[in-house]
Amino acid sequence: MMRRTFLNTAALSTAAAAVGAGLSVSAQAAVPKTEGDAAKAWAFLSGEEQAKHVKSLPVRMQRLAAVSALTAIGDDLTLADVIRQALTEKVEPLALREAILQVMPYAGVPVARRAEDLLLAILEEQKLPLPQPAPAPEGGRFDAGLKIQKGIFGPAIDQMHRNAKADERPLMVDMLTSFCFADGYARPGLTLQERELLTFAVISALGGCEPQVKAHAGGNISVGNTRQMLLDTLVVLNPIIGFPKTLNALGMVNEAAPAK
Repeated sequence: MMRRTFLNTAALSTAAAAVGAGLSVSAQAAVPKTEGDAAKAWAFLSGEEQAKHVKSLPVRMQRLAAVSALTAIGDDLTLADVIRQALTEKVEPLALREAILQVMPYAGVPVARRAEDLLLAILEEQKLPLPQPAPAPEGGRFDAGLKIQKGIFGPAIDQMHRNAKADERPLMVDMLTSFCFADGYARPGLTLQERELLTFAVISALGGCEPQVKAHAGGNISVGNTRQMLLDTLVVLNPIIGFPKTLNALGMVNEAAPAK
């Protein structure tokens, strides 16, 4: 079993401050001499147990789904473990950053900023190249986002825009299309199918978002992902988010993509 390495709160603050100041600092804190039972449970559930039950989701996407979910719930310790593990498995730093930034429209910029600072500190510590800033989407944010949004959800988007009241349009039309789909999906580093699966993971992790979970379960099917991939993602998420959120998300998968 790989020995755990993680950040404590003080180390995280130091690392994040150093990244903000443009300094290089180790993101690794001391490993406790005795590994706690929760750490052992995580190692088992995210390792042997996960491998036994995941049927079709590649290991790379398992790690990216965990990174997105852990970012969404504001975790630091386990997120650092998963980032380090993913890097040893040759998951690209760019993909890890994009899994973090895909969270922004759903859980907010602050949690993504915190997680991105953690990733950057670990990359600096390991002397790995940092991902380059993403270019602006071609054709402007709204038009780029609308093309992607309609590619996933079809004509229903036109109807939603027509139904939006005038005072709701900044949120329901302009910001939703630009922030979620241009600032997120139009970025390089991940495919449309990968981003839609990560969106499902993020919204499931947040809890209380069942209508959106159902919509994005259907969106996953429309872009070519499978019901099994959604179920595999929930297997990955279960030790991160617990059973109530997992089972609620499963219920939405069953409504959007029932078993045949």
